[in-house]
Amino acid sequence: MDTATGELAAAAAGQVATIYACGITPYDATHIGHAATFIAWDLLVRAWRDAGHEVRYVQNVTDVDDPLLERASRDGEDWRVLADREIARYRSDMEALRLVPPVHLVGAVEALPDIEQFTTLLGDRGALYDLDGDVYFSRACDDAFGSVSGLGRAAMEVLSAERGGDPGRPGKKDPLDALVWLAARPGEPSWDAPFGPGRPGWHVECAAIATRYLGPLFDVQAGGTDLVFPHHEMSASHARVALGDTTPVFARRYAHAGMVRLDGEKMSKSLGNLVFVSALLAEGTDPMAVRLAILAHRYRHDWDWTQPGLEAAVQRLARWRAAVSIASAGSSDSVPPGESVLAAVREHLADDLDAPGAIAVVDRWSDTVLAAVPATVPATAVPATAVPATAVPATAGGATTATGTTATAETSTTSAARLVRDTVDALLGIAL
Repeated sequence: MDTATGELAAAAAGQVATIYACGITPYDATHIGHAATFIAWDLLVRAWRDAGHEVRYVQNVTDVDDPLLERASRDGEDWRVLADREIARYRSDMEALRLVPPVHLVGAVEALPDIEQFTTLLGDRGALYDLDGDVYFSRACDDAFGSVSGLGRAAMEVLSAERGGDPGRPGKKDPLDALVWLAARPGEPSWDAPFGPGRPGWHVECAAIATRYLGPLFDVQAGGTDLVFPHHEMSASHARVALGDTTPVFARRYAHAGMVRLDGEKMSKSLGNLVFVSALLAEGTDPMAVRLAILAHRYRHDWDWTQPGLEAAVQRLARWRAAVSIASAGSSDSVPPGESVLAAVREHLADDLDAPGAIAVVDRWSDTVLAAVPATVPATAVPATAVPATAVPATAGGATTATGTTATAETSTTSAARLVRDTVDALLGIAL
């Protein structure tokens, strides 16, 4: 679903499919809300690769920002040490959940030369102005401002204040103008630049990184719904002004994942109501059950993380593994063909990443297999050996699984169980 148009649209324009996903600010552990968002884009990457696309996936890490600096100061820790530790934990969590890693994971500090060059382009366009040493982007320079979110001015000002903006700052030409370069503050890191010592704003960071690694026009800008405004609106606006000689500019499509709630409230660091991926894994929860619990929800809808939901995912995973094990051993009188499962899973993922629909397909296959188990064979048969969680699936031309098999049509030597297992592995990212 393209947020900017409100319509379903083809995500990739050509054989090379490109996506930029806004990443984490590494001042705390990865929570379920993060995992849900990045699993959504992982499904897209897997579907693209299965369809034969070459995928270029870029993600940023905002490794210098107010929340990070505030946490480091609170804990008496070097901000770089804190960032490095949380980035490492994030990578570990995503690996455990079997997310295909981005081709480029780019930190803001690493990207400073690109951000400086991009900001210079904005200045050359006359789109910047100084306010007490800070540098702002004048949104009046972009006639298409507002085309991503479709919001009215009043709503924009409210969200700007709620989501890191400063619409009430005196001296700004427009309350919605965005900070692109923050002048050096005492005790905070800063870098020399033509605009004076300081550090970059958030929106220009993503605009610069996305266009540096994917070019001025790419397929999908992805993130949570809380990034629609101001972040994605501003990043797109920056790019249109800086790269205005190219039309169109920035993302062709905008995809946004819903918020994950706990007890009816959005899961967020500020509220302190977080469920951390690393904590679940430390308790012994199977990472595949965590992933399956997330996949039970449509990516663009808000939903609630609950213990019953996780327990249901644990039971579902056990049934899938038992069904594959029993079918592989020939211990069931009824094993539906694997080709129908593969085709139906592909069809559901092509329908705006309908993971719940894909899960229902595998449920029906598993239920049929288990229902036909002779009385002499226990339905709790030992599950098939799981594919290592660290393996990275998917290559162009077919979704290649961690075992090296490809989720394509079944042959005389490939059992229905193997094809179902490989379909679930390659397209849903679940190791059975």
